Amino acid sequence: MDYFKRKKVKDVLTKELEDTSNVTVLGWVRTKRVSKNIAFIEINDGSTLKNLQVVILNPDEFEVLAEINTGTSLKIVGYLEEVKGREQSVEMKAKEIELIGDCPSDYELQKKRHSFEYLREIAHLRPRTNTFGVMNRFRSKMSYAVHKFFQKRGFNYIHTPIITANDTEGAGELFRVTNFDLANLPLTDKGEVDFSQDFFNEETGLTVSGQLEAEVLATALGDVYTFGPTFRAENSNTTRHAAEFWMIEPEMAFCDLDENMQLIEEFLKYLFNYALEECAEEMAFFDRWIAEDNRIENLKKIINSDFAQISYTEAVEILTVADKEFDYQVEWGIDLQTEHERYLTEEHFNKPVMVTDYPRDIKAFYMRLNDDQKTVRAVDCLVPGVGEIIGGSQREERYDVLVQMMEEDGMELEQYDWFLDLRKYGTVPHSGFGLGFERILMYISGMKNIRDVISFPRTPGNAKF
Repeated sequence: MDYFKRKKVKDVLTKELEDTSNVTVLGWVRTKRVSKNIAFIEINDGSTLKNLQVVILNPDEFEVLAEINTGTSLKIVGYLEEVKGREQSVEMKAKEIELIGDCPSDYELQKKRHSFEYLREIAHLRPRTNTFGVMNRFRSKMSYAVHKFFQKRGFNYIHTPIITANDTEGAGELFRVTNFDLANLPLTDKGEVDFSQDFFNEETGLTVSGQLEAEVLATALGDVYTFGPTFRAENSNTTRHAAEFWMIEPEMAFCDLDENMQLIEEFLKYLFNYALEECAEEMAFFDRWIAEDNRIENLKKIINSDFAQISYTEAVEILTVADKEFDYQVEWGIDLQTEHERYLTEEHFNKPVMVTDYPRDIKAFYMRLNDDQKTVRAVDCLVPGVGEIIGGSQREERYDVLVQMMEEDGMELEQYDWFLDLRKYGTVPHSGFGLGFERILMYISGMKNIRDVISFPRTPGNAKF
């Protein structure tokens, strides 16, 4: 098949070849035009948005042309020539054309625009379109950027469990994992499902976060991060929610909230800068075809800004006196809504904002309690256009205080004895944050629906492909 002899279309178009006299290209046909004395094929192999134009100077000698349709896979051998005055400065003259995989005329991706809604119905084919080819390459590059950021700073990449007995966020939105015969469930004397007879001898589910296990590794290795799939059984059909998504969760020992916020700012700016410098082709595409605003300029503005920092109480004071009518009333103790967050970052500060020290009652049990006994050392990072994009906190490292908070929340301490042990044996201040990978891809690209930044979205009523 000449896999190792072939040249990627990306390398051909950027002229990164030593020998241009005998080049092999493998790919799929995007378009074909045939006339009496000349024919043109545009071929793409997924390595770049741009197609390679192949010129057939003597089409009568290529009987295979009659069998080639949009979507057909080909092997083409030819030579390269430079051309002037065109968008692409090189084209290929074909010497040999071999049909690898036929593509019938009922192929659903003909040369026309398809709606994103329709393309979600054919998720097995949509990566072949320009938009989703760009998005998948962009996702790959930004995944590398995440690892590069943390690896350069000495973080250890860890793998936290996907199956867990812990509901980190305490929201009860776990997908259950069981080996039971669902038509014949064992019951206790009280008529409840007897999970002691299940595979793990207890009730388990798919993880909503790797944070608790990351704390275990951070208290041994120092700085760690996990980057993997997480799951929420939340029956939500919004454009920002999916049942399966990827989370980036660093955890740092000997780190307080102020240092945590510094890392958050550095991380976001690094990702934005990486997208602009290393994903120029993708960003140009998003700027032209996807984003409703000027994404490139907006990202540059954030990179060059110093993030504002205010407390939750200060945020409530700002919102209370704002000359703006909100749909949700503002008062101390509420969880800030998107409209409140966007006002702070878009109208009041006109740049990203770190909001800290939220009321204890609206945050998770593991966040460090402040001296006022009412607020915790939490932080939400807000950005223009979206609102919250990262949530984090300094963790409660004091054993007695954590036990008291867990008891007040009605939690079963025995289930978390291992988590409490971290505070019993050599406890240290530690902090971390979580960033949904799809959320940051949406923000950088301007894509409006989370279903369009992940190849196979899992949403209520949809687990196809």
